[in-house]
Amino acid sequence: MKKISIRSNPEYDYPNKDLCISIIKNIFKFNKINLYDISIIFTSDIFVSDLKKKFFSKNQWTDVIAFPLHNNQDTKIEGDIYISMPTAIVNADKYNEPYEKEVARLMIHGVLHLIGFSDDTKKEKDIMSKIEDRLLKETKWEDLFEK
Repeated sequence: MKKISIRSNPEYDYPNKDLCISIIKNIFKFNKINLYDISIIFTSDIFVSDLKKKFFSKNQWTDVIAFPLHNNQDTKIEGDIYISMPTAIVNADKYNEPYEKEVARLMIHGVLHLIGFSDDTKKEKDIMSKIEDRLLKETKWEDLFEK
C-alpha cells in the first residue's frame, strides 16, 4: 500500500497537497521504500507541545514530531507526523529561510525519522541535514502554499 494523507488545522494556510505528496514520495524513492501509509498533520504549537508532554515527557515547544507505527523489522513504513505551523514561521525567520522551505524541511525531517533516521548526536544531525538539503534541492518548495 502507498498512502499519504495530508491534513491541516483550518487556522493555517493549507499546503499544496499534491506537492506535499510529491516531496514525500521522493523521500521514499530516495530510500528505496515501496510500502507506506503516513499522515502529515499541520497544526498548532499547543497541539504539538501537548503531544511532546504526553509522549516524551518534555515540556517544550518543538517544530515537528514523528510517531512511527511500525517496528524496525517491517518493510512498510507507517506513522504520523505533526508539524507546528507557528514554530515553522518563527524558525524561518530565525534561520533567514523562506517559510515554504522551512515547512518542506520539516516534512522531510519527519519522514526521515519515520524511516529510522535519528538526530540525537551531532553526527546524526549532520547526516540528516545533508539528506534534507539534497532533497530540498530536488523539490519545488517555493510552490508549497497558494499565493
